[in-house]
Amino acid sequence: MAGIVLMLLLPFLGTALGASCVLLMKREMNDGLERALAGFAAGVMVAASVWSLLIPSMEQSKSMGRLAFIPALIGFALGITFLFLLDKITPHLHAMAKSPEGPRSKISRTAMLIFAVTLHNIPEGMAVGVVASAMLGGSANISFEAALALSLGIAIQNFPEGAIVSMPLRTEGNGKLRSFVYGALSGIVEPVAALLTIVLTGFISGLLPYLLAFAAGAMVYVVVEELLPEASRDEKTDICTLGFAVGFALMMVLDVALA
Repeated sequence: MAGIVLMLLLPFLGTALGASCVLLMKREMNDGLERALAGFAAGVMVAASVWSLLIPSMEQSKSMGRLAFIPALIGFALGITFLFLLDKITPHLHAMAKSPEGPRSKISRTAMLIFAVTLHNIPEGMAVGVVASAMLGGSANISFEAALALSLGIAIQNFPEGAIVSMPLRTEGNGKLRSFVYGALSGIVEPVAALLTIVLTGFISGLLPYLLAFAAGAMVYVVVEELLPEASRDEKTDICTLGFAVGFALMMVLDVALA
């Protein structure tokens, strides 16, 4: 039981630790470092989507033979669609963007920054929850070590994300402590989303392959829509590419070594 609790809380702890950087660093984060960290987070999310979510989704559907890809394909498409719709109906401001996205709103830039991080923390929480649920259900394809590897990988990539959101909060005029608290709380949605996903799969066990791929689609949407375009803007792609490669390789090693 303690292992499950740790698994669910690790991503939030990663965000909180990253947000604590605002207490130690200067007012603004170096642009190159910010791009590298965003690329790193993207690499981790893509590797996790493939090894920890899409491949297990298809392995869960082996009984379908050559059609085992169908649940993964449907779930992936639904995950992309879900984040696309959230992106359109929620006013939010990405950390490295100059103007907000979504419908016009009178809410503060601080709130929109927090909404942006919360949006892409939802699929990360779902990913941890659905893998934990598969492990608890006795899936032969997902061990405790594999589930922990995913949680640890997301926690590692949440560290730079916590820093990336807390630093702009500081530049918006918030104090260091408030910026830290807001940045840390943006990650609380992850254990909540994980718990809700575990409950959902407990009621409808046949949804597991679809939910694994759903979480993958949602995370890939965040990478393509937000992280990579912002980190490689102005044609400064080298540092983002290197960060992506390191993040991808690290998550791949974690998933295989701990499986």
